[in-house]
Amino acid sequence: MKLYLDTNRFIETNNPLDISISLSNTNENLRAWHVDLPVIEAVRAHGFVGAVAEGGSVNFRNISFNPHGHGTHTECLGHITPIIYSVNSSLKKYFFTAELVSIEPKRIQNQEDGIDDFIITKEQLENFIGGKNLEAIVIRTLPNQENKQHLNYTASNPPYLDIDCIELLNQCGVKHLLIDLPSVDRESDGGKLLFHHAFWQVPLDPQFDKTITELIFVKDSIKDGNYILELQTAPFENDASPSRPILYEIKI
Repeated sequence: MKLYLDTNRFIETNNPLDISISLSNTNENLRAWHVDLPVIEAVRAHGFVGAVAEGGSVNFRNISFNPHGHGTHTECLGHITPIIYSVNSSLKKYFFTAELVSIEPKRIQNQEDGIDDFIITKEQLENFIGGKNLEAIVIRTLPNQENKQHLNYTASNPPYLDIDCIELLNQCGVKHLLIDLPSVDRESDGGKLLFHHAFWQVPLDPQFDKTITELIFVKDSIKDGNYILELQTAPFENDASPSRPILYEIKI
């Protein structure tokens, strides 16, 4: 089905480009932030078993997981505020203009502990989005190995975004930031979460309509450029929710 953006441009809704990572109860499921693997298990109570393979009438299973640590998720400012605002209440629109960019993080030495970090800098981002007006940006880090979908990121000091990127994102009008890393901030930063606070302008001017989506995966076959992003989340009343961001190619 063709959905026209204007008289010349359209997207084909039957050709979605899924950039989410699925969740499973296997050792292949990715992890971050010291969480154990997700648990998906049949309900067993009062003589009932929620597994057809074991004689039950239906498959009826409980799922235990952490949205921040087990897969693609979208979060709102409630992630860092005393009041746990809900991403389900914050996200009211689902389609956005988006730019997909591929960046190899730059190696620096962290001045606080002397450990080498890998960061995405303002200068790198500016090469892709400087002067543009965007609703969303999707960042694919390089190299882009398939094992990103199965890593245990805990205690690995993954790459993150330099705080200076905030100024550029604001200039471009970005309200939705998507990245294939477990966090936009350094894994061990003493709980400062400087980028999160600056992006949502907490506590001085809280931005309720902005979101951050982490732990996406963008296949190499999806080329850098301009897309329409569909950002859907599970309707959980929580600061973060599992999500399934979809890109659509813009055609003429």
